[in-house]
Amino acid sequence: MRIAQIAPLAESVPPKLYGGTERIVAWLVDELVELGHEVTLFASGDSRTRGELHAVWPRALRLGRPRVDPNTACTLLIEAVSRRAPDFDIVHAHVDWLHLPALTRSGIPFLTTLHGRLDLPGIREVVREFREACFVSISDNQRAPLKDAAWCGTVHHGLPAGLFRPSYAPGSYLAFLGRLTPDKGPEDAVRIARATGMPLRIAAKVPRGETSYFKKHIQPEIDGAQVELVGEVDERGKQPFLSGAAALLFPIKWPEPFGLVMIEAMACGTPVIAYRAGSVPEVVDEGVTGFIVESEAEAVRAVKELARIDRRKVRARFEERFTSDRMARTYETHYRRLLAAARPARLSVASEHLGTPASPLVP
Repeated sequence: MRIAQIAPLAESVPPKLYGGTERIVAWLVDELVELGHEVTLFASGDSRTRGELHAVWPRALRLGRPRVDPNTACTLLIEAVSRRAPDFDIVHAHVDWLHLPALTRSGIPFLTTLHGRLDLPGIREVVREFREACFVSISDNQRAPLKDAAWCGTVHHGLPAGLFRPSYAPGSYLAFLGRLTPDKGPEDAVRIARATGMPLRIAAKVPRGETSYFKKHIQPEIDGAQVELVGEVDERGKQPFLSGAAALLFPIKWPEPFGLVMIEAMACGTPVIAYRAGSVPEVVDEGVTGFIVESEAEAVRAVKELARIDRRKVRARFEERFTSDRMARTYETHYRRLLAAARPARLSVASEHLGTPASPLVP
């Protein structure tokens, strides 16, 4: 198949530092190429891919200088995809809603993976306007606010099996990896760690809009001993950070659509202790890859039960459920279904132009 992948422009593909969606797109493209498909990636010019790169902006917007209005770059992105749409059998978008007007009118089959939360104002109205658009969720829970959307299916994220080396040693600290925002629960992680007496290492970025939150609630807790701020880590840094941890703390307070860090930890053999929210019950296998808890007190008890978790089984379950090869093959199935559904309609349009009835036998 000739497949176009449309990536966000906020980060490169893969991202230099933080960036879950762009990382997933990078792995997906590489795996689809490995499966024999011709894949074109529409992304920033500092991206790297095994497919063909169509650069629509020189550098990723978050790290690029001088700063630009993201709407200008995104306008060029959608125009580039629109012009080349006839070159592809199918288009796969990862940019929320930006592409819907253009691709709906293109006549080319396309699907959209939604990577964010869907309970925000205005989203239902957009979905209602584009009733025929095919959407993929990254967890079943993510769909809850949009049950009437035209869902093709759910495809859980996956990462390359060889990306991280697992460690089967117990681990000597608790880990927190993610954005330092209230909905990710870093304050809870600090309290949980202090209650257990175990060190907490925080690998995270401070979003521009959360600087005051960090200075008020997190920075005073950082003492370099019990609580240590490692900073934002890249792919290479994640390996030792996660594999050396006794557990990943994931005390989220929002409807997490997936939570890539959970399967990154599992790939390292590291169990996850997470609050029951969003996708967590779909990702964490209770008692196998970690513990799902309802409160800080339960999280503290879970830390004390970590000896029950076999880290070899954590890694094995990751290999069963969350590799990028599995992810790509599942998307491949959705592509074929979408093409099969679109073929009769396209044949019907062609036959109308020719003045003959449509035939399912037309090659």
